[in-house]
Amino acid sequence: MRKEVLLSTLGLRAGYGGKPVLQGLDLTVREGEIVAVIGRNGVGKSTLMKSLIGLVPVMDGSVIYRGEAVEHLPAHKRARLGVGYVPQGRDVFPRLTVAENIAVGAMLKRAVTQADRDRVLDYFPILRERWGQRAGTMSGGQQQQLAIGRVLIADPALILLDEPSEGIQPNIVQDIARIMVELNRTTGVTIVLVEQNIDMIRAMAQRCYVMDKGRIVAELDRDGLADGAAMRRHLAV
Repeated sequence: MRKEVLLSTLGLRAGYGGKPVLQGLDLTVREGEIVAVIGRNGVGKSTLMKSLIGLVPVMDGSVIYRGEAVEHLPAHKRARLGVGYVPQGRDVFPRLTVAENIAVGAMLKRAVTQADRDRVLDYFPILRERWGQRAGTMSGGQQQQLAIGRVLIADPALILLDEPSEGIQPNIVQDIARIMVELNRTTGVTIVLVEQNIDMIRAMAQRCYVMDKGRIVAELDRDGLADGAAMRRHLAV
């Protein structure tokens, strides 16, 4: 039995300064999926993620979440509906501690228990070790785990992950991929992943969309993801 569509876009056009980057983009993500979005640099992948969460204005078309059009809603309201966003570059609050960063994420949820915090810290034990440390003094990999943990504390139904492997050592990338797959398996959280790292894409994604010049130009299933030559061609800079 196919699960319900959680997120879709219809003819989505979005961009900056009145100039569209996304050129009528259509995609569909069902509940419980891990879907990657790949493509060369500069084709609009991060613009797509920002338009899904509400940081880039939609010029035309629709963003549909749980059957409702949300393109008119600001980012904080989409977050309250259960959309979590981990931006490229992580964007943790550098002067705040790990605990304070997690507390910011927890503000999206009416009541956060110690069990909720423990659940996040069990996935990312380094955050428990660095609980009182300022985020700006942590490594890139530790900051990425904090950025994901800050989203997880609010128990989102959908997580948008933008380039989670960027600037992170390979063993931490592997850990993050494993944890996100485990989260998906145990909680059913849906994940949309923008990524350039082929190994991470293969470790996480069940299928992927290929973008070029602001449009979806192909869709790959698991067999397509296993085709190394095709993947490198789609990701070539």
